[in-house]
Amino acid sequence: MINENLKLSGQLGIVLRDKDGNIKEERTEKNLVVTAGLNFIASRMKDASATAMTHMALGSGTTTEAAGQTDLVTLLGSREALDSTTVTANAVAYVASFEAGDATGAVTEAGIFNASTGGTMLCRVKFDVVNKAADDTMTVTWTITLAAS
Repeated sequence: MINENLKLSGQLGIVLRDKDGNIKEERTEKNLVVTAGLNFIASRMKDASATAMTHMALGSGTTTEAAGQTDLVTLLGSREALDSTTVTANAVAYVASFEAGDATGAVTEAGIFNASTGGTMLCRVKFDVVNKAADDTMTVTWTITLAAS
């Protein structure tokens, strides 16, 4: 008897730099793939009619992640277009850079989306505050991995 279970997991890497490029903070967080994100993945397995993920956003919401969420709780600024998307083996890595002046403030949540507004949210994560000053930059690398368990 074959018993194959698939596990989908996500991990967010955050690097905050000051205006001179020095690392102020670096951390890794695990995320929740929301229900809309799971539905998105299933639809992409059928065909490419669902638009690929194209944007990332940061926010200041502190509500715990929940499967039914479809957007960030409190968006800081606007969604940022992805700098890159890389597929390797059973994982896809999305990278976005939030430049000086973008998403400034007490950052406590992040999400990945397939549109600059509206659209589908694949994942959301809530984390302890990262204080992004107006002249700081933040790079977020979000890796989604599908593995047999």
